[in-house]
Amino acid sequence: MSIDAPASSPPRAALFSPEEVERYARHIVLGEIGGPGQQKLKRAHVLVIGAGGLGAPALLYLAAAGVGHLTVMDDDEVSLSNLQRQVIHTTPNVGQPKASSAAEMIAALNPHVVVDAVAERITAANALERIAAADVVIDGSDNFSTRYLVADACVLAKRPLVTAALGRFDATVTTIRAHEARANGTPNPTYRCLFPEPPPPGTVPTCAEAGILGALAGIAGSLIALEAIRAVVGFGEGLVGRLLMIDTLTMRFETLDYAWDPDNPLTGEAPTIHDLSAHRR
Repeated sequence: MSIDAPASSPPRAALFSPEEVERYARHIVLGEIGGPGQQKLKRAHVLVIGAGGLGAPALLYLAAAGVGHLTVMDDDEVSLSNLQRQVIHTTPNVGQPKASSAAEMIAALNPHVVVDAVAERITAANALERIAAADVVIDGSDNFSTRYLVADACVLAKRPLVTAALGRFDATVTTIRAHEARANGTPNPTYRCLFPEPPPPGTVPTCAEAGILGALAGIAGSLIALEAIRAVVGFGEGLVGRLLMIDTLTMRFETLDYAWDPDNPLTGEAPTIHDLSAHRR
């Protein structure tokens, strides 16, 4: 399903300059995207949470694709160790807020993209407002508390979510459209249908503790950009109800099907999560 243009979109959002026609020519000749799909991309607003290993390549490809409005949220600063995988940042950006560093690179790549650089963490206090303002949300965060907060907020705000996670040599990617139903009327699954609860604190090592293959972030980040583009334009078969698992040690790409869990606390038969108050603790 694609994202339709909001009624408030300005007329210019559907028009391309000659430079834009040339810039997006390889999309426009694709029958699955074409001029109408490129117009949807130009009208779209994608919120990217995290300008790190996942968000960095995703932001570059979304900007290159012509997504008209990008909001990037990250409260961290660029460090030298980030540059091994966070390709939107460069050596002169070390010490700079990641959000503004990413915005600079996006502007250099595609000046037709409007970028909101938000140098703050997404929290229970601001999540619903930020998410409701976007058409599609990408979660590139690196911790479970943020991941569950964003997933819950997207369900409550009725927004599609593309989410991924990185391991040392492995990654997972999926798309959540829990506010919609399948053709048979069964609700689409939530993130909690796939992973009911986060693991206990301290049981999963951080990137700094375990290490990470830099190019893996580029693979997964490109895939979440593709899923966001698909969510806007509407083509092919996406990852709703499917978890893509990537193992770069064996170069295996596999998918795991998952479905709506009637016991899930968000959209189940007896929901217990109605707001984000549990995330304020």
